[in-house]
Amino acid sequence: MANIKSAKKRILVNETKALRNKAIKSKVKTVIKKVDAAVAASDKELAKASLITAISEIDKATSKGVYHKNTASRKVSRLSKAVNSIA
Repeated sequence: MANIKSAKKRILVNETKALRNKAIKSKVKTVIKKVDAAVAASDKELAKASLITAISEIDKATSKGVYHKNTASRKVSRLSKAVNSIA
């Protein structure tokens, strides 16, 4: 256990940030699953609506520093490709 006051504070701050990041990542995963489910069901309208929500959440996570911009771009690209593949 840390003895120095600043080290104790860093531990507390890091725990807080980890919980925040975990919540944001969980939300992104949930919206991605909704898009994937709509694609699997071949529901084009629902997939497009879910895609817009997913892109928004991914962009928010990126702006907060949870995801690197290239990671976010990759996720958006893969989701868009999946939605566009629906005939």
